[in-house]
Amino acid sequence: MPLVDRRIHEHPILTFHRGRRVVFYFEGQPVEAYEGESVAVALYAIGVDVLSWSPKLGRPRGPFCMIGKCSSCFMTINGVPNVKACRYPVHEGIVVERQRGWGSLREDASAENPIPVSSERIETDVLIVGGGPAGLTAALTAASYGLNVVLVDEHFKLGGQLLKQTHKFFGNVELFGGLRGFQIAEELTKKITANEKIRVLTSSVVYGVFRGGYVGVAGENTHYVVKPRSLIVSTGAQERYLDFPNNDLPGVIGAGGVQTIMNEFGVKPGESALVVGSGNVGLIVSYQLLQAGVRVRAVVEVLPEIGGWFVHAAKIRRYGVPILTRHTIKHVEGDMRVERTVVAAVDEKFNFIPGSERVFDVDLVLLAVGLEPDSRLAIQAGAVVKYVPELGGFTPVRSKLLETTVKNMFVAGDVSGIEEATTAILEGKVAALAAASRLADAPLSSRALEEAEKTLRFLWEEYRASPLLARAKRGKESLTVSEEELEDLRRKFPAPVAFG
Repeated sequence: MPLVDRRIHEHPILTFHRGRRVVFYFEGQPVEAYEGESVAVALYAIGVDVLSWSPKLGRPRGPFCMIGKCSSCFMTINGVPNVKACRYPVHEGIVVERQRGWGSLREDASAENPIPVSSERIETDVLIVGGGPAGLTAALTAASYGLNVVLVDEHFKLGGQLLKQTHKFFGNVELFGGLRGFQIAEELTKKITANEKIRVLTSSVVYGVFRGGYVGVAGENTHYVVKPRSLIVSTGAQERYLDFPNNDLPGVIGAGGVQTIMNEFGVKPGESALVVGSGNVGLIVSYQLLQAGVRVRAVVEVLPEIGGWFVHAAKIRRYGVPILTRHTIKHVEGDMRVERTVVAAVDEKFNFIPGSERVFDVDLVLLAVGLEPDSRLAIQAGAVVKYVPELGGFTPVRSKLLETTVKNMFVAGDVSGIEEATTAILEGKVAALAAASRLADAPLSSRALEEAEKTLRFLWEEYRASPLLARAKRGKESLTVSEEELEDLRRKFPAPVAFG
């Protein structure tokens, strides 16, 4: 077994409170880990870079997104193949194996001898899919109006992207100004746990919406059939990829994946890094890498100017990190992990300029090239979507109250178009208020609608008034339709399902 220790033991702003030590077995060898870590992180912390091999070409795969959106960390755990190791918590005595391709079922599993799984039917007022800032806010808001809520999240803990955000939020106290993202997650999670109106299903996947308004949820050992009166989809976003030779080598990791490894679990993602993308995410994560003791060799940006805020660029420049505009990655090199990368300048047509190549010896290539909405569940349910570049991709059309063309199905957060956590919090509140205006008792329903309108005015007229949010605001405006237009779309493109 590797004898590497990548865990971060000292950090300028973070203290990692690790759980008790446990031992699990990786390919026959005992591995020490800490309760609260995922299997993928525990292995990465001891130097296991390769978690699986691709099905077709047998190429090594390492961590990439670390939020269950890709297939890079599919492993066999306790005989069950294709388990997302980034979403599976370590337990004493579990047996973990890497798999080549898709793996195979347990030897003791068959049609005559299935793996035992219990089942449960649930009826609820509101089902919320996704436990990030939008989902958490929506759950608390709906419960405050007396509604019964079921909140489902694929991770074994709540918080979503907040868990990995270490920078302080701007804004007023009501919007958590002055708190760091992980502190907001802790505060919201405590309120969720203490609320008797909210039932939480973690380590659970919503796999589909079905006729009759039923929603299928697969837990680790339980299958749930949920019948909600209203559905709020807050499934967030997924990392964009970038095409270049060897872009699948372990060590090529998405910005969010690096933040999960480093900020949420306290593991050093590499020793020396190249960051691709100078938007706010790329600049912020570059600074976080420096805080974790990783040398950032450069930030490359294919456009002629930096995409993020000056304050974030100034921070890393003070550390001597160059930001190379009109440059991008050409290819990476390495055997079982990234060992070096070649970048080059580009011309006005984004063609490489011969002779401009620069070689960086790095073991980490961080891709901060944007996000796209994870709108798969909304699409599967029959929602009308539209491709909006300003919002990252295919995004559901909605009313001002965030209702989609599927009746009583709402969207909130990055699934409704890429913005940032404060917007997700506000949209989660609006979606829940809209649901409450339909489902709560008469006095409460009118109050909910009034509060929703008030929140919307603040979101559109004050918060999105910043020039920095102008692009996202244009995108949201292009997707927002009147109630009459929404009904017209429902007639033209009838969804196979409705809630209510």
